[in-house]
Amino acid sequence: MTAIAHDTRVPGRPGSAAPGRLASGLSFAVVSAASFGLSGALARGLLDTGWSPGAVVVVRVGIAALVVAPFGAVALRGRWSLLRRNAGLITLYGVLAVAGAQFCYFSAVTYMQVGPALLIEYTAPAAVVLWLWVRHQQRPGAVTLAGAGLAALGLVLVLDLLSGAEISTTGVLWALGAMVGAAAYFVISADEDNGLPPMVLAAGGLAVGTATLGLLGAVGLLAMDVSTAPAVYSGRSVTWWVPLLALAVVTAALAYTTGIAASRRLGSRLASFVALLEVLMAVGFAWLLLGELPRAVQLLGGVLVLAGVVVVKLGERESSPVRTALTDPAPEDSVPASPAPV
Repeated sequence: MTAIAHDTRVPGRPGSAAPGRLASGLSFAVVSAASFGLSGALARGLLDTGWSPGAVVVVRVGIAALVVAPFGAVALRGRWSLLRRNAGLITLYGVLAVAGAQFCYFSAVTYMQVGPALLIEYTAPAAVVLWLWVRHQQRPGAVTLAGAGLAALGLVLVLDLLSGAEISTTGVLWALGAMVGAAAYFVISADEDNGLPPMVLAAGGLAVGTATLGLLGAVGLLAMDVSTAPAVYSGRSVTWWVPLLALAVVTAALAYTTGIAASRRLGSRLASFVALLEVLMAVGFAWLLLGELPRAVQLLGGVLVLAGVVVVKLGERESSPVRTALTDPAPEDSVPASPAPV
């Protein structure tokens, strides 16, 4: 497998990104976080009508794969050897980052509220930092660690856990599974050295994720319960296919493609911390659609999350990667610019 998740992009300034690349990366990251953040509230409405988590995920991912596939084919430009050469990576991405992360997260929200489930899933940035440290010797600096701590404190306040909210053990275990999938998503998405355009990785991953979930459902290991009852959001009934279509197009197709583009521009470490904004978005959508009203302490937590992201970015220049032929990216002029999602 090629080198994974390097954050160095501009010569002379390890861990930094060119201004234009940084700005576009942050824009993609915010769109991705908002899109992913909508998924929990939309899925909860379907789960409450009798849909099983497996059925929601397989339909969501399957439709998203159909939406993204044509754009992936265009981005591939006939270079089918890229798919053969990266078959293992695409499979890993589809199984962990797509099927695993989404199924585990939706399973978690059947046992606990959207907020706490996301808090556990989004310990993923810490896992990414640890991976870069252990696998690629990219030791985080003191400022990066301080930013991580600040963001973690903000998440605790956003999710209002200090008030004594009850946590389901089963839900926690599912959320930890989602954390593993989320960490894999950030690490694999940030890899530019494999030559896969973002749309190709997204299309391949969604296709593999659909096949994986479909196979589990076919052999009876995954419940596939569906319902045509209307879903209820903010006291209003909505035809069942409307939230399902939104889950597929907005919270999967759009979310994954913009998320990969963000990771390519920001690196796995910064992208994973910016993605903490998904928690804020999820809390906001849960308020609007499910009536879970945020409190003042949660708004304070949101400010701390944003501050933590800024501090992490400032601390990137303190990271200390050990240069080796196997772990260093190619020089800037030899790294192809990753195409933006179509």
